[in-house]
Amino acid sequence: MADEAGLIRWYAPDPRAVFELDTFHIPRRLAETLHKNPYRLTIDKNFAGVVKGCAARETTWISEDIERVYLDLYNRGFGHSIEAWEGDELVGGLYGVALGGAFFGESMFHRATDASKIVLCHTISHLKKQGFILFDIQYVNPFLEQFHPVEIPLEEYLERLAEALLLRVTF
Repeated sequence: MADEAGLIRWYAPDPRAVFELDTFHIPRRLAETLHKNPYRLTIDKNFAGVVKGCAARETTWISEDIERVYLDLYNRGFGHSIEAWEGDELVGGLYGVALGGAFFGESMFHRATDASKIVLCHTISHLKKQGFILFDIQYVNPFLEQFHPVEIPLEEYLERLAEALLLRVTF
């Protein structure tokens, strides 16, 4: 993450937050919205737009250097995005990095009601279908709490990560 001065630093929180793919919680109201399919969802159609959407906040850890690094990861096949569209307008998205059977969710944004939540639910479904076993979200924040993420000790996280990295799945 980039700090206030723009320096890129490595963070390894203990405990580490993850979404358990098999027990991911979808709030009732959101489940109703999901059934309506309010947005067209795509994968890897506008990675740069998603990163820019995530960075377009008053306070952000996504510096220009971070944007360049993630774009390079995307160009090398490691970075991925899930997008929500309303017509031709990008209204939400999530991006992260996939290594083996682990997906590292980096950030998400929305410009329309529930767009980021719908993208998150789609990401969970996609990861399960593809055979991923770890969805790392680093930290729990008030927004993510509604989906019941789990915090695990760093030692357990590293064991689960090692197992996930051995898998040969594709995003």
